[in-house]
Amino acid sequence: MKVAELLEKRRENWLQLEQFCEQMKGRRLASLGAANISRFAALYRAACADLALADSYQLPPNTVQYLHRLVGRAHNQLYRSRKFDLTSWLIVLLFEVPQRVFNDRCVQLMFCIFWGTFVLSAALAYSKQLWPDYAEQMLTSAQIESLEENFKNPIAGRPSEANFVMAGFYIQHNTSIGLRCFAGGLLVVPGLFITLFNAAFLGAAFGYMARPDVAAGTNFLHFVTAHGPFELTAIVLSAGAGLRLGVSWLKTNGLTREASLSKTAEEAMPIMGAAMVMFFLAAMIEGFLSPSAAPYWVKATVAVLSSGMLMFYFIVLGIPRRPSNAVG
Repeated sequence: MKVAELLEKRRENWLQLEQFCEQMKGRRLASLGAANISRFAALYRAACADLALADSYQLPPNTVQYLHRLVGRAHNQLYRSRKFDLTSWLIVLLFEVPQRVFNDRCVQLMFCIFWGTFVLSAALAYSKQLWPDYAEQMLTSAQIESLEENFKNPIAGRPSEANFVMAGFYIQHNTSIGLRCFAGGLLVVPGLFITLFNAAFLGAAFGYMARPDVAAGTNFLHFVTAHGPFELTAIVLSAGAGLRLGVSWLKTNGLTREASLSKTAEEAMPIMGAAMVMFFLAAMIEGFLSPSAAPYWVKATVAVLSSGMLMFYFIVLGIPRRPSNAVG
């Protein structure tokens, strides 16, 4: 099928996108409803692809100009500046982000890289036969001594004012890790290196502290179990969003590098928003529950519930749904 014929068959989608733009005049995005917002975003992305095809194959100027105007109009409606709208953000985080992550090959790749490296590093650090000096080479002797010193005493809680201070520190520290993974992804290789290093380092720490002969290991696991699921998942999301950003200026799909990068950055922001929420939740747990004297079964239960919530979010909510054709 010729490109001109293919685009002509898509004219119905363009008209539907025009109808959405008319509906959104002077209205909040959230007023369209979750299904129509998802449909509008899908039509907008499809129109961008159609414009790239029309430009590449030098179709009649009136078709190209029409698509330019339509894409520009839809872009302004979708990303127009307004005060923070909590309802709109919740809709994006609960409906758009899970489905985007579920189908994003960059996030899936970083998931495999991070967890594959984490598990391998943990196994090497745990075993004294596979690579006898791995833990010392990966963590250094000073860091191992620091870990054992910090967790030599049972977790018995700390003053409440200290919990608030530490929660703030964890928010800053954890978020900075995610932002480094995200920003490093812009050049692809640095992002991969940062993610690999964090996965190897964390895996080595877990593996070494899990050794039967490390007395502080029980206290270490008592501390890290509850907040681990949210924190580690947020790192993977940040790394995946960063890699997607890096790929966008290498594979532009007919757009200019600047336009491709700008479009992908806008699409990656909600994913980073989800990662920031997870970093915040991890910091709250790490600041208040992890250092508390609560029994280990309580912390393990929180970890299991957190993992279940993440699976529901990314798998159940992420499974693609047939978009509604309704416009009203």
